[in-house]
Amino acid sequence: MDVAVITDRKERARAWFETLRDDICKGFEELETALPASAPLAGSAPGHFQRRAWSRVDHSGKAGGGGEMSIMKGRVFEKVGVHVSTVFGEFAPEFRSEIPGAQSDPRFWASGISLIAHLNNPHVPAVHMNTRFVITTKSWFGGGADLTPLLTHRRRQDDPDTIAFHEAMKAACDAHAAVAPYDKYKAWCDDYFYLKHRNEMRGVGGIFYDYLDSGDWEADFAFTREVGRALRSIYPNLVRRNFASPWTEAEREEQLVRRGRYVEFNLLYDRGTIFGLRTGGNVESILSSLPPVVKWP
Repeated sequence: MDVAVITDRKERARAWFETLRDDICKGFEELETALPASAPLAGSAPGHFQRRAWSRVDHSGKAGGGGEMSIMKGRVFEKVGVHVSTVFGEFAPEFRSEIPGAQSDPRFWASGISLIAHLNNPHVPAVHMNTRFVITTKSWFGGGADLTPLLTHRRRQDDPDTIAFHEAMKAACDAHAAVAPYDKYKAWCDDYFYLKHRNEMRGVGGIFYDYLDSGDWEADFAFTREVGRALRSIYPNLVRRNFASPWTEAEREEQLVRRGRYVEFNLLYDRGTIFGLRTGGNVESILSSLPPVVKWP
């Protein structure tokens, strides 16, 4: 492929992930200030994102790009991270066989955004979203978004929040149906976010896709942007529905116990966590997906 084309695609993808980060952070800060005066924790100060840049070296010790962490702890969000990174270099020898296109040439470039939100209010579901663009001797997009209610009576496919979230993800796929079959990506998400050792799903699902290279780069990129916009649109609505709801100590306890499932998945199965750690990513950024308080009774 022409070098100029590759360079243009890299820059456009990187710029999009950073723009999406800014839009999401702005929207989440608005939720902090929108908490009604009658709501739990309304007497606390609204949170604001704190940003911190980081850099990395690859396995050979050469400079390999980096990223920027954006973390907020507030009265609505107990902990939320919205991170972007653009990294490059060479895959370590023991990792190359697992990555498409890296066997013949270990060089890579990758850019993406990763978001995970844990809320103070047990009635507000946690959410995760990430999208990325990766180049080796091949190139592809990947990512998705999924919802994790923490209370038993909310972990149902007929719950209004679950229905609304699935509708938003389906709309994102349907708008780009030629490259984004919704039924496939929904089933992929259900399979991916499954806790095999507990024989249960982590949450209520969403969509997940990887190695998306349809032959139409513009279409693949457009769909990937749509996933980010869908999350930016639907999730604040779900927060607003629930963030003023009172909660009991029993519901807080259930929230903390269910968060344990989140930790188990991210440390045992999550490919993004494994990829980041094995390519010299920023440990604090990678593990910021873990909730701030959790219980295993």
